[in-house]
Amino acid sequence: MTNKPHLLVVDGMALLFRSFFASSAMGQFIRMADGTPTNGVQGFARHVLTAQSLMKPTHLAVCWDMGAQTFRNELFDGYKANRPAPPEEMLPQFDMAKEVSEMIGWQNFGEVGMEADDTIGSMVEKWKDDAEITIISGDKDLLQLLNASTKIAFTKKGYTEYDFYTEERFKEEYAIEPEKFAEVKAFMGDTSDGYPGVKGIGPKTALQLIQKYGSIEGVLNNLEDLKPGQRSKISDNVDMLKLSLQLATIHREMPIHATLDELQLNDYANDIFENLENKGFKLIAKHARSLYSLV
Repeated sequence: MTNKPHLLVVDGMALLFRSFFASSAMGQFIRMADGTPTNGVQGFARHVLTAQSLMKPTHLAVCWDMGAQTFRNELFDGYKANRPAPPEEMLPQFDMAKEVSEMIGWQNFGEVGMEADDTIGSMVEKWKDDAEITIISGDKDLLQLLNASTKIAFTKKGYTEYDFYTEERFKEEYAIEPEKFAEVKAFMGDTSDGYPGVKGIGPKTALQLIQKYGSIEGVLNNLEDLKPGQRSKISDNVDMLKLSLQLATIHREMPIHATLDELQLNDYANDIFENLENKGFKLIAKHARSLYSLV
């Protein structure tokens, strides 16, 4: 049994969007006295509080995208270009979520020009030998970060149901190393991120190619072994394939300006949630009190 710290790394953006759309679909924006909607923020905080009570981390970090433009847009104009702008009711909630996070005592991380995924990847790289790490997200791109000390809890239903991936489960299902998942993504492309990969190569073929040849380079070095149709699709799209790999690969080299000790969780005091309640975040306060028996 390990005595290592257990670091919970939260994809704040994923939980904020998920909470916003789950409640806005029913018209529940939970507005403050001045009319500002808070539904996404209240859902995000309740989600993290619940995860904390279920997974019992000793340390916690929340990662955010910091604006829509990243280095990937500079590499490829079409990156995420087809994504609709966030609804108007969500706009004030991006900063609000970070403020609430800080008020509760969680540390926020993010860097302009990078995505939350890159911050998460860099944290995993920095602390994989020092901590057991659990990532909470809904983003399958993060599968490439799995290792012996890192697992991913994909959101499934409500605040309590997760689909857990470990390195072992990934290898059983995909028969490749987790870091090779970016190479699979590069072949198949990603419609939600807006990069095409190699047109005509779907997820199944993409995975088979990496299983057989080990990497994109391995496939390109063995084009003559492929069926003529596959060969021509790939050889016509080599530049886009290589670009897609750059877009699909999560960066792990970002400086993380914190020590692990600084992310240690403290017991919650009731006055934190009294303060939130007074500011209009009643659902968070109620939820925290029910989970942590605060009086």
